[in-house]
Amino acid sequence: MNLAMTLATTRRILSQLRHDPRTVAMLILVPSLLMILLRYVLNSPIVFDRTAPALLGIFPFTVMFLVTSITTLRERTTSTLERLMTLPIHKLDLLFGYALAFGLLAIAQVAVATTIATTWLGLDIKGSIWLLLVIAVLDALLGVALGLFVSAFARTEFQAIQFMPVFVLPQLLLCGLFAARESMGWVLHWLSNVMPLSYAVEALTRITGSSTVDLTLWRDLLIVAGCALLALVLGAATLHRRTP
Repeated sequence: MNLAMTLATTRRILSQLRHDPRTVAMLILVPSLLMILLRYVLNSPIVFDRTAPALLGIFPFTVMFLVTSITTLRERTTSTLERLMTLPIHKLDLLFGYALAFGLLAIAQVAVATTIATTWLGLDIKGSIWLLLVIAVLDALLGVALGLFVSAFARTEFQAIQFMPVFVLPQLLLCGLFAARESMGWVLHWLSNVMPLSYAVEALTRITGSSTVDLTLWRDLLIVAGCALLALVLGAATLHRRTP
């Protein structure tokens, strides 16, 4: 890997986004608007405190997955990636550059959503707010990494969107948001154990419900970070130098 190449890719993506303020505004504001909608739909501080922590990770994860997969696919179909791959740049430099650019957006996205949730919406957090931010950003980065990975298997933007039911919705259903993972049948419980979003939701729930930072919390953080890194490496392995 070459740090200069990685940073050059990051600057290129950020420069493109700077000329598309509507997309940037939507990326940063959509999770916050969804949190506000959720608060007033539930109309109960108690229920909101129980539900919102998981969604602080799920909303950025989902949004970044969609945006990253479509953006990367668009660069592939317009032959931008093919032209870049003719340069002396490693595949990991390219993908880590994308991840860093969208990761910076994810930090802003999560910071705004968390600030609104903990101030205006009254979300009660017993643990460290900074650790909550770290966990939520890792969730968003996981969405970025998976989006980069699945874009290699899509030929059109519609196909990229179709990957959402495969990679996102099962994790959403099995992460423990709708039902406790311990109450699921053994097959569903096993599936939830191999899905990284389950550990992200567990970490967010623990940090909002307790100020104790234990080994389970660190394990959850490492699993989410490790899955994001694995997705980037797999994305590099499936990235073709020529557009099929």
